Amino acid sequence: MTDADAVLRIADLRRACSMLLDAAERRFGPEIQLSQLGVDHYWNMDLGAAFGMVQRPELEIDCGQSSDDVAELTSLLRRGGGPEGFVSLWHELSHVSGLLRLLAYLDLPDNRES
Repeated sequence: MTDADAVLRIADLRRACSMLLDAAERRFGPEIQLSQLGVDHYWNMDLGAAFGMVQRPELEIDCGQSSDDVAELTSLLRRGGGPEGFVSLWHELSHVSGLLRLLAYLDLPDNRES
């Protein structure tokens, strides 16, 4: 597949996320107690720099926090995504991606329970 042929279909992404979240739920259960993980903070790279492939970015990384990501997710769900509930895609997706990365981290072979 060439770059010109690549198409992101939101429906495909939705299905893939559903499949992956189902697998995570089977692996970790319906709830994950963040306080029991021993990790909360993670390194985060500026989104604009991550995709600005014109030049190598200055390594300006900041810190994300899984518990903050959960708080933002909860806030988003309370507001809803309807006409009255404002959704900032770049902001909300950054928090969701932090939580998805946490699930990926928990599933690393070194982190799996024996």
